[in-house]
Amino acid sequence: MFTSINPATGETVATYAELTDAEVEKKVAAAHAAFARWRTTDLATRTALLSAIADQFEANKQRLGEIATREMGKTLKSAIAEVEKCVSGFRYYAEHGPKLLEPVEVPLAKGTGSARWLPIGVVLAIMPWNFPYWQVVRFLAPCILAGNVGLLKHASLTQGCAQAIEEMVTAAGAPEGLFANLGIPSRRVAPLIEDDRIVAVTLTGSEGAGIKVAEAAGRALKKVVLELGGSDPFIVMPSADLDAAAKAAVTGRIQNAGQSCVCAKRMIVHADIYDSFLDKFAQGMRDAKVDDPMAEDTTMGPLSSVEQRDTVLEQVATAQEKGARLLMGAEKIDRPGAWMTPGVLVDVPLDDPVAQEELFGPVAMVFRAPDIDEAIRIANDVPFGLGSSVWTTDPSEQERFVRDIEAGMTAINQILASVPEAPFGGIKRSGHGRELGPWGLHEFMNLKAVLHAPETAPKDAGSAASE
Repeated sequence: MFTSINPATGETVATYAELTDAEVEKKVAAAHAAFARWRTTDLATRTALLSAIADQFEANKQRLGEIATREMGKTLKSAIAEVEKCVSGFRYYAEHGPKLLEPVEVPLAKGTGSARWLPIGVVLAIMPWNFPYWQVVRFLAPCILAGNVGLLKHASLTQGCAQAIEEMVTAAGAPEGLFANLGIPSRRVAPLIEDDRIVAVTLTGSEGAGIKVAEAAGRALKKVVLELGGSDPFIVMPSADLDAAAKAAVTGRIQNAGQSCVCAKRMIVHADIYDSFLDKFAQGMRDAKVDDPMAEDTTMGPLSSVEQRDTVLEQVATAQEKGARLLMGAEKIDRPGAWMTPGVLVDVPLDDPVAQEELFGPVAMVFRAPDIDEAIRIANDVPFGLGSSVWTTDPSEQERFVRDIEAGMTAINQILASVPEAPFGGIKRSGHGRELGPWGLHEFMNLKAVLHAPETAPKDAGSAASE
């Protein structure tokens, strides 16, 4: 049994029954049967379904937003914005899908050749609670376009969101078995990965979860994409607009109550502007309105759970024991639910274990760097390599950061956010593989080489429509 608890009040929202083995088997079998049919559908049918799902999300964005806010605490404004991003994701693949799947001509010394993108089968997605709709859409939209079929194992905290996604897909007219939500706990995932009817796995989650899924997928020789934790640097250089940078740093740190893999977590500031930036940033964190997530003017709601809040507070206490100074905030708020204030840690020793960890909550660490070399060294001195944000108007510095920061993504003079068009993913212990854009689409497709002997080559071998 799954229990959904509103982190803003501590009250139970709903309970959801765990699927039995027989119910899981029925859904897996239906998915396997659906793939045999869906893989041969034309692109017009697939893109039409993507557009119809987008319409369902758009028409129900208020209700979907409210479900997410009640289940995991993000502000209603940001929850609705997340649903709107889902709409853009479905529409991106609906609009650009045919172009993304065009065969590519392969010049040969003899004969003609092409490379074709073909579907591979049933993909299992294991998704987290922090962006309960968008994380799923990042896998589901390209999955449908590719001619694949999707199964979702969502987080225990957000079973209501998971059921709502399945409802939207069904209401859009998806064939039976094309997508299904599996209401099961994590301990029941391994047998699914071993099942021959499931051909690939994608996971967004913690480093520990990624290791377990990768091990299981490796034993089964199955493709896996992992988007794991991050401790993203936010670097500010003297040429930056400090007001804009400080404002963005606040947003980047407390959006979704700091519970985002690509939140700006470590502020690395050039010594010449360190004090000025810190004053502006700390004041912005103090000014954040932490209140009812349903209210329009609330800046930050509660964390997703009391357990998550307490984990962050323990990390802050550990950092202080090691010599860090708590400049402000990071205090438990005395009210029912998972509440705390935004916080700022300074003077954190670089060899402190906390400096190497991911603070998955609204607490920033601020570091001083004497020059660009040290800024890059601090940025790279963690096991993660997901995203990064750099603030400088100097083109040579921008290029240096892009080249030398060890991360899958770098945003310049803006906070990092995933967008449908660009590849999303990391390196090092932040995982491997990419979501979104053509790269996310092609991760779970069979790139097939087609070679024609000179005497049998069709006149227009490279223009055949892909499956």
